[in-house]
Amino acid sequence: MAGWSCLVTGAGGFLGQRIIRLLVEEKELQEIRALDKVFRPELREEFSKLQSKVKLTLLEGDILDEQCVKRACQGTSAVIHTASVIDVFNIIPKETILNVNVKGTQNLLEACAQASVPVFIYTSTMEVAGPNSYREVIQNAHEEEHRETRWSSPYPYSKKLAERAVLAANGWALKNGGTLYTCALRPPFIYGEGSPLLYGFIDHALKNNGVLTHNSKLAIVNPAYVGNVAWAHILALRALRDPRKVLNIQGQFYYISDDTPHQSYDDLNYTLSKEWGFCLDSRMSLPISLKYWLGFLLEIVSFLLSPVYQYRPPFNRHVVTLLNSVFTISYKKAQRELGYEPLFSWEKAKQKTMEWVGSLVEQHKETLKTKTH
Repeated sequence: MAGWSCLVTGAGGFLGQRIIRLLVEEKELQEIRALDKVFRPELREEFSKLQSKVKLTLLEGDILDEQCVKRACQGTSAVIHTASVIDVFNIIPKETILNVNVKGTQNLLEACAQASVPVFIYTSTMEVAGPNSYREVIQNAHEEEHRETRWSSPYPYSKKLAERAVLAANGWALKNGGTLYTCALRPPFIYGEGSPLLYGFIDHALKNNGVLTHNSKLAIVNPAYVGNVAWAHILALRALRDPRKVLNIQGQFYYISDDTPHQSYDDLNYTLSKEWGFCLDSRMSLPISLKYWLGFLLEIVSFLLSPVYQYRPPFNRHVVTLLNSVFTISYKKAQRELGYEPLFSWEKAKQKTMEWVGSLVEQHKETLKTKTH
């Protein structure tokens, strides 16, 4: 298997970048193909520094473009598919989410079969399993329970369909007579330097005198650090390329978490930013049951207005459930079968993320200075 190559989709994204930084260290890897719709200039510069270790080809293109996907897969040994539209708050049109997350994944699977790419790893999400109800307490969920989301919200629904397609493609015959081996990884909320969601919370707080909004006081979740989630992808790639391990791992999905303490999203945001003077909003919030039914009413309003106006509610029942549930996952199966152990401790992950939050605070101060001069 000497001299192999790997295609990473969503390579310019929060997780994709981290996978590439770890991938360059892999043995006998000759080329990484990094596919994304666009690469920011500073990322191009960072990736160019990795060229000394391995050939890194940047491909700007869309996974909905079948020809682009075919070209990207040609002569590749493995695909790590992280590209996806992530939309927790239902801001993006449903068609866009389903197109990219489901159709884009199907395009890639078909291209792999045609180009005889034997390994396919899919970045799924914990949300394909739940939470389904804020009243239900799920702790250390594991793969044997076969949990499934009942929400029809575009993001979890599209990821569920895409994951299903990936696992069903395991065992497909390839054009050269080989076999396609697939697996899916289900991380929870991913935090770390560069997190778009965390950036949104911090940016909002900076404009609000350092007060963090509180949406999820009662939730208990286990977020995972981006470096650890990226590491799990590398281990899944090694396992699917290893003739001794592949038979156990093919067609499987794995929950990926780490040793970040179980806490609410609010507490995580506060922990990562309190050193810089941020505080949580102390005002009373509505009871969850009331917020849930208010979300339902907003959904009805949105539905009734839909023939004449696209009204996007500030929240809905799915968002209320997601932000207020006790839902944690266990990474024991990934530990057993992939040899997964977190690469970064909670202390290290916290320190790195806090430093990044500090840099955002400094940038904000500089911007304010510029405006006043």
